[in-house]
Parts: sequence; C-alpha cells; structure tokens
Amino acid sequence: MRVLGVDPGLTRCGVGVVEGVAGRPLTMLGVGVVRTPADAELGHRLVAIEQGIEQWLDEHRPEFVAVERVFSQHNVRTVMGTAQASAVAMLCAARRGIPVALHTPSEVKAAVTGSGRADKAQVGAMVTRLLRLDAPPKPADAADALALAICHIWRAPAQNRLQQALALHAANATKGRTA
Repeated sequence: MRVLGVDPGLTRCGVGVVEGVAGRPLTMLGVGVVRTPADAELGHRLVAIEQGIEQWLDEHRPEFVAVERVFSQHNVRTVMGTAQASAVAMLCAARRGIPVALHTPSEVKAAVTGSGRADKAQVGAMVTRLLRLDAPPKPADAADALALAICHIWRAPAQNRLQQALALHAANATKGRTA
C-alpha cells in the first residue's frame, strides 16, 4: 500500500509518502514541505498548495491519501488555514478518485508512538526508527506527514474490515425487511 500523508497548513504543508503493509518494514519514498509566503494573498497560497500536492500525486501515485483531521484550537485563524489546506488536499485526491482518510492527531501519535499525548520530538524519533532513517525529517510538519501515512497503513486493514462488516450487516438487514 502506498500512502501520501498530508499535514495541512497554509505556511508549511507537510507531505510524505510511505509504502508497505502492516506487520512488515515500511519504506519512505519521499518527504517534504509545500511552503507558501505568509504575506501572500489567501487564494494564491491555496493554489500553491494545490500545485504542490498535485506534483506529489503525479510523482508518487499513492493509493490512499491520509490527511490530519482538523481539531479545535483557540486560534481561529490557525484552524481556518489548516482547514483550508486540508480541503485542498482532499479535493486533489478526490479529483483523481484516490480515497482519503482523516486521522486525528492523537490517533496518529498513538499509532506511531503508543501514546496519544506524545510530543513532536517523540513522533519524529519513532518515524525515524520505523522508516530506518539516519535523522528525523525536518521540519516537524514533514515528520507528521510521514506519521499520518504510517498510521493509515497500520490502521486501514482494520478499518476496511469494519466497513465491510457494516456493509454486510446493512445488506442483510435490508434483505430481512424485503423478504
């Protein structure tokens, strides 16, 4: 499974591609940050993020895109910018028919470090270890994008089985009512 992880942000949007399956060693195929100038007009920043993500999709051809789910913060401007960058990533994937999964920050931290309250240094250290890298990816947005991809690879099989079971249950319930 090849997953593009996206840690959304207007100034720094982390992107990272990981390939592998749960229970086997994972491989990093690429990591980086799509940057936009803080003083640029919002529309131009969103277009720059779109172009950057499109380049990553073209180059790496992921099967899934994992995006950090926007959570409530005290700074409304930060939340809005994160949500807007997140929407751009989801739109780019949807336009190509690539499934998108949203993961909360605590879900990603728990998957990668074992603790939903891990700090950025702990996430970076575990990403480095799990992907057998020489040094933690910098900046933290890049490490977070890789952590999102790792989280999805590890959690997708269980999520898929749950969705299949729910679909089967719904189909059987419908049959029971029409029979």
